[in-house]
Amino acid sequence: MATSHLTPEQIAQVFGLVAQYITTQREKYKSRAPQLSAQQKAKMAGFFSLELLHDARLFVLNEERVMNPDFYPMLRNWGFRDLPNQSAMGAITFSDTVVSNGPFTDGLLFHELVHVEQYRQLGIPCFSELYVRGFLTGGGYEGIPLERNAYLLGERYEKNPARHFSVADEVVEWTAKGRFLPERIAR
Repeated sequence: MATSHLTPEQIAQVFGLVAQYITTQREKYKSRAPQLSAQQKAKMAGFFSLELLHDARLFVLNEERVMNPDFYPMLRNWGFRDLPNQSAMGAITFSDTVVSNGPFTDGLLFHELVHVEQYRQLGIPCFSELYVRGFLTGGGYEGIPLERNAYLLGERYEKNPARHFSVADEVVEWTAKGRFLPERIAR
């Protein structure tokens, strides 16, 4: 979806609404979410800092789903299409808290921890803006640079889980090269 018909104020409003949604969902789930297990920490230790592994929280939903944001009807009225359905996602990361609709596989955990690292470096407001801009200019979920980064690093991890690399360094590099900015996506 192109943003040409939206005013700069409307676009800024969307950034703020997404950041508020992330913060609210984090607060809702964090108190119920335990730390990673010792086994999960051990598997991820060669890729993520010990601080991140200590701070991250995981919550598996049982008989509930993450609800779509209250502002989705407004966005549809503004012409937004194909908005991500939160209840259908495998997992969603809200800063340092990951909420999943099922058990965590190593691959899913890795992908979501990449997002935790992105949040750590960017902060919720910047992450929200980059995510929305990526969605708007990238043609949907698959075109979001933050997601592309997580999927590329996840593929690298799954090819050889014994070959460690620093996700933090990879996120720093993407940030420094402007690769999270939608207009800089290498296609």
